[in-house]
Amino acid sequence: MTPNIPIRTDPSPLRADAHGVIRVGDSQVLLDIVIREFNNGAEAEAIAHGFPTLNLADVYAVIAYCLRHRQEIAEYLQHRCDQAELLRREIEAKQPARAELRSKLLARKAQMDLAHASPGK
Repeated sequence: MTPNIPIRTDPSPLRADAHGVIRVGDSQVLLDIVIREFNNGAEAEAIAHGFPTLNLADVYAVIAYCLRHRQEIAEYLQHRCDQAELLRREIEAKQPARAELRSKLLARKAQMDLAHASPGK
């Protein structure tokens, strides 16, 4: 007689943090990172080894989830890229122009060189 194996559906190891960013299991590792590593050819064991706070079973579950939900994952990752681009632009807009910054740094260097120059030169 063949033993009965209970077939269960395990809960997803994915969770959204307070900012809506998806993390894996109880770790702080981002879904983005696991997917990037997998897409770059890393096997689940290598990913779990590279991020010791990850559980190997969670990595396999994430990969399976992503393979079954490619469109939703692609949309999520695109949204994350769009957010990162907006943040980059916002930060750059608050920074002084590079030419202006270079001029200020060169002027400061010239002042420091004059202050440290010996009186006989």
